[in-house]
Amino acid sequence: MLTIGTVVLGVDDLQRAMAFWCAALDYVPRREPREDWVILDPRSGADAGTSIALSQDRSRVSLPPRMHFDLYADDQRAEIDRLVGLGARHIDWDRYPPGADWIVLEDTEGNRFDVIDTSG
Repeated sequence: MLTIGTVVLGVDDLQRAMAFWCAALDYVPRREPREDWVILDPRSGADAGTSIALSQDRSRVSLPPRMHFDLYADDQRAEIDRLVGLGARHIDWDRYPPGADWIVLEDTEGNRFDVIDTSG
């Protein structure tokens, strides 16, 4: 049986991406980052959720992405404001269906993710 251990994101600026995702998800580096690689775990321990690895990768971001994070939020507006304050950007996206419960953002490296309203 397989389980997902780590999701790997390609990034251009490892330090900037690490700062964003650590602040966004309350993650911490598992060990001292290398120049081109770091694994981030939930602050409460690796068993508390999926780890994220950041790998320095100078390739261009594919749009639309073939894979993205869905981040769940009880207070979607507050979380979006917080994430934008950390460096995330709103995406001008015209594919929302009527009544969509998610908003598309991108991180400091152009990796897209959704913030999904779980309040209702």
